[in-house]
Amino acid sequence: MAELVVAHGLGLLLPLLLGQLCSHLLGTSGGNMLHYWDQTAKNSSWGPKRTQENASMVSAYTLLFSLDYQHVQIPLEITLWIMLASLAKIGFHLYNKLPAVVPESCLLIFVGLIMGGLIYSLNDKSPPVINSDIFFLYLLSPIVLDAGYFMPSWPFFENIGTILSYAVVGTMWNAFGIGLFLYGICQVKYFKLQDVSLLHNFWFGSLIAAVDPVAVLSVFEEIHVNGKLHILVFGESLLNDAVTVVLYKLFKSFSEMPSIKPLDILAGIGKYFLVGIGGIFTGLLFGMVAAFTTHFTKTSWVIELLFIFLYSYLSCLTAEMFHLSGIVA
Repeated sequence: MAELVVAHGLGLLLPLLLGQLCSHLLGTSGGNMLHYWDQTAKNSSWGPKRTQENASMVSAYTLLFSLDYQHVQIPLEITLWIMLASLAKIGFHLYNKLPAVVPESCLLIFVGLIMGGLIYSLNDKSPPVINSDIFFLYLLSPIVLDAGYFMPSWPFFENIGTILSYAVVGTMWNAFGIGLFLYGICQVKYFKLQDVSLLHNFWFGSLIAAVDPVAVLSVFEEIHVNGKLHILVFGESLLNDAVTVVLYKLFKSFSEMPSIKPLDILAGIGKYFLVGIGGIFTGLLFGMVAAFTTHFTKTSWVIELLFIFLYSYLSCLTAEMFHLSGIVA
């Protein structure tokens, strides 16, 4: 599931292209139109001379039409990211055989590469809007909410022990195994990577430890595989993201320390369990409040949908505020 989220982030790059085009054509804001017009008049042989009459005419044009892209940059680009991913998803499924041949995440990565190439060809030097905070707080939460809300709850809790063993123990085994294997490769003098530490290899291993089961689950649905096997794969993919996020932040904090003491390692292990358990209790608290609130909205069913989204999003933000797992919450 983590690769699917990354693929969505890679596919949502259309607004940077739009912003760069707007910057090239009209400058960064409407107030720069007069400066743009004057510069064009100075540098071109066919441009009008700078006179008081022309200046007043340009001012009139500025009053009639102006562009302030910076004012709406962040919400506009986030909206266009989501729209591009949605249109790409619709386009993939219009041709039914295409998702069966190539996983949807790979197709979204391909879309992201195309948009990234277009942006790079424009020599975009402005910093992109998307960063880790926007990704975790705005884009990841709705995806996890969708997966958790439509999950079959009874088979999930019936096999919760097996799912947790796969999600927690299996993901940690995967992360540490990748880190140790890469560290062994770095010790080979031929590759000249001896300066890469073991901690940085663990950091990278935690980043790619989560497995993307989207293609496998789609095949399971087509062949109507055993329901228990389906829920095990689905439940593990839902919870392994929380484990990898905790490991990633843990190794990131370790890499920023000048020295790591045994007490720091014990604190990191304790924080690992605290983050997961704290996220569970945060989600339960907001879930009970949501159930109590929606008990009084029988005559206003439209508000129920709003409450479901708001309480779920509040649980994620509250957990992140206390440095707990917003994904689990």
